[in-house]
Amino acid sequence: MIETDRLTRCYGPLTAVDALSLRAEPGQVLGLLGPNGAGKSTAMRMIAGFLTPTSGTAWVCGHDVRKEPLAAKRALGYLPEGAPSYGEMTIREFLVFMVRVRGLERDVAFRRFDEVVMRLELDEVLDQTIGTLSKGLRRRVGLAQAILHDPPVLMLDEPTDGLDPNQKHSVRMLIDAMARERTILISTHLLEEVHALCNRVAIIANGRLLADATPAELEARSRYHGAVSFSAPGSGVSREMLARIPNVSMVEVDPLDGRVTVFPRAGQPILDDVQALLRTQNLEVSEIQLERGRLDEVFRQITTQRGGQA
Repeated sequence: MIETDRLTRCYGPLTAVDALSLRAEPGQVLGLLGPNGAGKSTAMRMIAGFLTPTSGTAWVCGHDVRKEPLAAKRALGYLPEGAPSYGEMTIREFLVFMVRVRGLERDVAFRRFDEVVMRLELDEVLDQTIGTLSKGLRRRVGLAQAILHDPPVLMLDEPTDGLDPNQKHSVRMLIDAMARERTILISTHLLEEVHALCNRVAIIANGRLLADATPAELEARSRYHGAVSFSAPGSGVSREMLARIPNVSMVEVDPLDGRVTVFPRAGQPILDDVQALLRTQNLEVSEIQLERGRLDEVFRQITTQRGGQA
């Protein structure tokens, strides 16, 4: 649905995107994750046909964005960063304008207009000018124009950046609902976005692809993967006793809140043995957790160490 082959963009001596090869499959929500300035927005602009690659190319639904730009754009709904639009227009005027730009037939246009307005809960503000809208509403208007022509592929650049928690939740619920019907590429620097929305993640830094995996596969790289953490206030639990459990590699105690984390040797399960020890010592544990792994730790490791693609 989306594919890039050694997609590259240079600005003089600066290489903003460096030989990026990606593939987003049908029904997939692919998160393009990276620090600010990693090249995410530049890559999306090239895929959307708004920026010409220095070399390499991209395809949307099989259409080469350089050789078949109109066909590629017809298959694509694109929400750029900041959701730019025409501030002097009302929402109704803007969406009618987009219907005409997209060349939708009259019957289809009426149906899609009503469906999109209802889905994004814009009916009560249709006659409000875009320049007076909150960030959350402008995002919803941006999403409305992106899905108005019912495209099979969506690209959303930082869709929740700058929104308050309630607005983020609303936009994420909408994206999650749309993901059942489309392939979606989301650019973000927010790890919480990955957990909330994505079933695959491509990590880039300095324009280069450094990792391409599922969130679970990335979490499995964390030293916390398979660790057991618990709180036992006032128990005085012995680190030495925990360290003697078979397959335990080390024990850490948080100096601030006293939370204990027991780390396994690579690939070894230790939860049952830790629980058994706590029971035999009659220790009162308020909370115990088997760690999946910490994506923030893996993200820092990947983006701050130079190396090849993973």
